[in-house]
Amino acid sequence: MGRYASGTGPARGPEPEPEPGPAPGDGAEPELAALALKILVAGGFGVGKTTLVGAVSEIRPLRTEELLSEAGELVDDTGGVDQKTTTTVAMDFGRITIRAGLSLYLFGTPGQDRFWFLWDELAQGALGAVVLADTRRLEDCFPAVDYFEHRGIPFLVAVNCFAGARQYGAHEVSRALDLDQGTPVVLCDARDKDSGKEVLIRLVEYAGRVHTARLLESVEPQADSV
Repeated sequence: MGRYASGTGPARGPEPEPEPGPAPGDGAEPELAALALKILVAGGFGVGKTTLVGAVSEIRPLRTEELLSEAGELVDDTGGVDQKTTTTVAMDFGRITIRAGLSLYLFGTPGQDRFWFLWDELAQGALGAVVLADTRRLEDCFPAVDYFEHRGIPFLVAVNCFAGARQYGAHEVSRALDLDQGTPVVLCDARDKDSGKEVLIRLVEYAGRVHTARLLESVEPQADSV
């Protein structure tokens, strides 16, 4: 029997039963919570960091580029990138959606030595990093490799394949940089969106495995002591 209003007001009919929600397993998929991950894009001067961020970003990228000056020529090695006329003085910023519920925030670091004081700020909270490399100036990415290795930040090396440059295999680059075993090396074209996206997917997968392994290592000693 339905519930009726009390008092002097008119009686109401039976109240409708609430609509049942979707039962588990009936095909209804819950919405995935949005997850945003912070990724650094690092490397030497003129290696293509700004180009990569701009190529993959689905928003208009934020850039902090300034024209190269005569004063800067005294401290910036422009050998091999003579046609470069601007340089990043703070950071590049872009965003890309990898899949539903997963977005990456990209922070491109400045390449010159005098701007390295910004790296510690940019690196806070980063899941991992892409170290762009140019085989014509491979030594320029050593500082970035050392930085991430010493701080335990997962990274991969993405070799930007410039036209006319000699092509090397991933194993050769890994040996030349003396990378830790398991550190990925991939070949890419920083100008191509699909190529850049593949680099980022590889990094997220690799960084995920590294962080999971570290978490398990931290839990195992506690389990043994119980």
